[in-house]
Amino acid sequence: MNDAAPLCGFTIGITASRRAEEFATLLTRRGATVVHAPAIRIIPLADDTELERVTRQIIDNPPEIVVATTGIGFRGWMEAADGWGEAEELGRALAASRLLARGPKAKGAIRAADLREEWSPASESSAEVLDHLLGEGVEGKRIAVQLHGATTEWEPVADFCEVLRCAGADVIAVPVYRWTPLEDQAPMDRMIELIASGGLDAVSFTSAPAVASLLTRAKETGMIEMVLHSFRHRVLAACVGPVTAGPLRELEVPTTMPARSRLGALARHIADELPRRANKIHTAGHELSIRGGCVVVDGEVRQLPPAAMSLMRTLGARPGRVVPRDELLAALPGGGGDTHAVETAVARLRASLGAPKAVQTVVKRGYRLALDPVDCADSHEEGQQ
Repeated sequence: MNDAAPLCGFTIGITASRRAEEFATLLTRRGATVVHAPAIRIIPLADDTELERVTRQIIDNPPEIVVATTGIGFRGWMEAADGWGEAEELGRALAASRLLARGPKAKGAIRAADLREEWSPASESSAEVLDHLLGEGVEGKRIAVQLHGATTEWEPVADFCEVLRCAGADVIAVPVYRWTPLEDQAPMDRMIELIASGGLDAVSFTSAPAVASLLTRAKETGMIEMVLHSFRHRVLAACVGPVTAGPLRELEVPTTMPARSRLGALARHIADELPRRANKIHTAGHELSIRGGCVVVDGEVRQLPPAAMSLMRTLGARPGRVVPRDELLAALPGGGGDTHAVETAVARLRASLGAPKAVQTVVKRGYRLALDPVDCADSHEEGQQ
């Protein structure tokens, strides 16, 4: 494989709405095939009368503490105030308050407004911000909290404002924006099908709401268990940071993330992780690596027809072991009851691979990947453990 294109042969799902084209370019430059399905639509509330009322309240009587939870939300708030001709007044009110930032993006938005945060947690966790406030005591204090998005069953976050109120604080909720699924759910439904079938090698997430939206849609379409199974066993869930990964970790889905919560870092991380995790099967003198949408044979990407790809995934799940014809038939798109369809698909698979001896016929039993001796020994040892 070309070191300059480490993702050649890999298919990666992108759920981002903002900067999706930029992120896709970072991946395709590294050789990836990209499937894009925006998971959410951010709805700014610049013309919302409630936000304008709350902003005026804060200008007239600045709170002691203001908590900024998201960069996009804080920027949107400042832009909305500018549209109302109140940006300078809001800036002065916030400068008179103690500003807390949940993470680096919120911190960046605060500084972009020529303000300075007093404190920000290393974990980017709302829970740590809450612990910080409760630790110093909030009884009798006026605290403004910039809200972020909507909550769902997939976002197990305690009601930040309610906890502060119970501790005696006077809380002002600032409803900056909310998110909804896109009206056209066809791209998301297609991505969910690809996740469930193993047609993707990884899915990238850049926000917890994007995770929640995908899981909600998977549940609505009856695909949630298959999606979770794929994420747990064969499709890599790549998250921009720990907050984004939170809903998946609550469901015991393994996640991976870069050291820094940035798009560029996420693209580099995926380019490092996927080749490292790729399975390599040595069969009939060839090296095979099964990807979401293709098979790489001796470093060359081989695009397979859907039926051949389904067989390859099934055989590759148990390399060296015999897979019965009826099981292979069930794996074929459309199924059916004629085992001759398996023979036809196997013939096409062998031709597509360019390595006909890689798939071995076991008379009256089925087919298997013919492992080279070293892989056979490894497979036998694994079976003994």
